[in-house]
Amino acid sequence: MNNEYFSMKKAILSMVLASTVLAASAATNPFFNYKNWKTPHGTYPFNEIRAEHYMPAFEEAMKQGLKEIDDIVNNPAAPTFKNTIEAYEASGEMLSIVAGCFYNLTSAETNDTLQQIEMELSPKLSEYSATIRLNEGLFQRIKAVYDQRNKLKLNKAQYKLLEDIYESFANNGANLSAEDKQIYRELTAKLSKLTLQYGQNVLKATNAWTMLITDESLLAGLNDDVKGMLKANAQAKGLDGWLLNLKPTTLRPVLEDLDNRDIRRELYMASATKCVGGEFDNTGIIVEIVNTRLALAKLFGKKNYAEKSLYKTMAETPENVYRLLDQLRDAYMPTARQEVLELEDFAHQHGFYAAHLQPWDFSYYSKKLKQEKYAISDDDLRPYFELENVKKGVFGLAQRLYGITFKENKNIQVYHPEVTAYEVFDEKGKFLAVYYADFHPRDGKRGGAWMNDFQPQYMKGKKDHRPHIVNVMNFTRPTADKPALFTYDEVRTFLHEFGHGLHGMLTRCQYSAQSGTNVPRDFVELPSQFNENFIDEKEFLDTFAKHYITGETMPQELLDKMHASQTYHAAYACARQLSFGYLDMAWHTLEQPFEVNETIGTVESVVRFGDEAMKQVAVLPTVPGTQMECSFTHIFSGGYAAGYYSYKWSELLDADAFSVFKEAQAKNGSIFDKKAAKRFRENILEKGGTERAMDLYVRFRQGEPTINALLERDGIKAQVIK
Repeated sequence: MNNEYFSMKKAILSMVLASTVLAASAATNPFFNYKNWKTPHGTYPFNEIRAEHYMPAFEEAMKQGLKEIDDIVNNPAAPTFKNTIEAYEASGEMLSIVAGCFYNLTSAETNDTLQQIEMELSPKLSEYSATIRLNEGLFQRIKAVYDQRNKLKLNKAQYKLLEDIYESFANNGANLSAEDKQIYRELTAKLSKLTLQYGQNVLKATNAWTMLITDESLLAGLNDDVKGMLKANAQAKGLDGWLLNLKPTTLRPVLEDLDNRDIRRELYMASATKCVGGEFDNTGIIVEIVNTRLALAKLFGKKNYAEKSLYKTMAETPENVYRLLDQLRDAYMPTARQEVLELEDFAHQHGFYAAHLQPWDFSYYSKKLKQEKYAISDDDLRPYFELENVKKGVFGLAQRLYGITFKENKNIQVYHPEVTAYEVFDEKGKFLAVYYADFHPRDGKRGGAWMNDFQPQYMKGKKDHRPHIVNVMNFTRPTADKPALFTYDEVRTFLHEFGHGLHGMLTRCQYSAQSGTNVPRDFVELPSQFNENFIDEKEFLDTFAKHYITGETMPQELLDKMHASQTYHAAYACARQLSFGYLDMAWHTLEQPFEVNETIGTVESVVRFGDEAMKQVAVLPTVPGTQMECSFTHIFSGGYAAGYYSYKWSELLDADAFSVFKEAQAKNGSIFDKKAAKRFRENILEKGGTERAMDLYVRFRQGEPTINALLERDGIKAQVIK
C-alpha cells in the first residue's frame, strides 16, 4: 500500500471515529443487517429505518468499502479482469444500499434532519470517493489490465466495463501529479457542497413563498378542481381561504386560467426570481460552481467544463452540441416568432391593452387561442384521465408491448403512505422488478418528476439481482369531491418517467455499473421520450381514457381535436427548451473564470449573463431581474451540467424511433407492433450501457437517425436536414 493512500485512508477513518452521530448501534441499525432483511425481494424495511441510522451506516459502509479496495490493491496475484475489474465493480455494496435509500428520500421525503445529515455527509463522501479514485495502487492494477485489453478474451460488455472504469479513473485524477491530486480533492469536495446548497436553497425558496387569497372573486377563471386544491392548501396550513404556492400543480393552472393579471404577474415573478438575491440567493453559488467546474476542467488540460464533461456522450464535443442547437434554432425560430405574433393579435382582439405579451400573459392567452382554434382544453380532457385508469393504461401499454404485468403488494413497505409498491412479472410470470409509484406533491418532495432505482440490477454469480425502481411525480391531488384527474401533460409526464422505469425494470446486464439507465445522458432520455408518443394514439387511449363518471371512452370528436392541437405552439416550446440548452452551454463553455462586475454586483452580473446566453432564442420580452438559472436544478445541482441539450438530442431519437412503429402501424393496423417492440426491448431497454449507444440505436433502427421525423411530428415547414 502506498504512503499517500495510507494517509488518506487514515484521515477518513479519523473522521469516522470522530463523528458524534453514532446514535444507533449495529444491533439496532437495520442497514447493518441488510443481507438478512426479511422483506419481499430484499426491499427496504422503511418502517424500521430512522434518521439516526444513516450516518453510522454510511460510516460503516465507507469503512467496508475501503477494506474491499485494500483487498484488491494488496492481492499478491497479478492483476486480472476478475480479481481487479470485477472486484472493483462489486465493491461498495453496503454503501450502495445505504445511499440508495437515503438519497431517494432526500428528494422525495426530506426534512430538516435529513438535510442536515446530507450537508454533513457530503464532504465525507467526496473524500471517500477521492480516496479511491486517487489510489495509485488501485489505478496501476486497473491500468495493467487495461493495457492488455486486446489480448484478453472479453465480451463486449466486459471490454466496455474495463474501458469505462479505466477512463473514469483517468478522468477523475488518477493520472494527475500528487500536487494536482490534492487540488482535485479540494475542488470536488467544494463542488459537492456547493451543488447541495444550491438544491436545498431552491427547495426552501419554493416552500417559503405562499399567497393567501380570501376573496374568491379574485380567482375568476379557475375551475372548481383547482380552487378545491387551493382551498386544501390553505386548510393544510390552518388557514381560511385559498393558498397559492410555487409548486407546479399550482403554478401552471394559475398562469393558464386566472383572469386576474396582477396575481398572475406576482406568481410568475415569485417563481422567476426564486433564489435571485434574497434569503435563498443562488447567484453567488452559481459563480462558485461554474468557476470550480472550470478549475477542474483546466486541471485535466481541457479548455472548458463542457469539453471535459461530454467525452463519453453521444455528442462527444461542445461543437456537436452547438451544431444540434443551431440546427433546431434555424428550423424552429421563424415559426416560433410567428406563433407569438399571432397570439399577440389574438390577445389584442380580446382586450389586451399592452403592446407586447409578457411571460405571465403567454400561457393565459395561449390556452384561450388553443380553445378557440381547437375547442379543447385540459378541463375537457381531465375527466378521462382519472388516476386509477391512467395507471391501468400505462401499465397496460407495457404489457401490450413487452408482456409485463404489475401486481400491488401491500407487504412491501413504503417510505410514505401515499406510495404504492408493485411486483413486476415478465411475460412468463417470472419476477422482474419492484416498482414504487409516488404521484402527488408534498412539502418534503422537490418539484418535477423523476425515476430512480433504490437497488440496481446485476448478476451475482448465476443469480440475477432484480432492480427496485421508483417513479416520483408531482401530479394533481384528489379533492374532497373528485378523484385525482390528470391533465394531458401530466399523463404525458407519467408516460415519460415510466419509460425511464421500463429502462430500469427490463434491463438484463452482468454489472450494475452498466444496467438500466447507466447510459450516456444524451441517450438516457430516449426510452422516456419514446414512451410519450403513445398518448397521441387512439388505439392506446381507447384502452384507458374513460370518463370517470360515465365510463365512456374519449369520443372521436375530442380525439380529433386533441390530435389537431398537437403541433400547437410546438415551435415556441422548442425555442424554450433551446434557451435552456444555450444557457447551460454558455456557463459550461467559459474558458476563463466568471468575474462579477463589481459596479453592478453578483446578482445583476449573473442575470445579465443568462439573458445574453438566451437572447438568440428569446421570443418574449426579458423581464428585468428574472433568471431561471438560479433555480435550474438540472444543471447546478443535478446531473445535467453541459448536458441539458440531451433532451432535444433524445427528442430527435425518440421521433425517429417511433416512426418505426408508425411505419408498422401503416402496414398491419396496430401501433402495438410486437416485432418493433422486441427490437426496442432487446437493443435499447435490456442492454443498458453494455455497448456504444449509437451502435445499439442503429441496430434497433436498422439505420442512422435523422431530424426529419421530429420536424414532421412538430409540423415544422423547414428544409429537410440530412
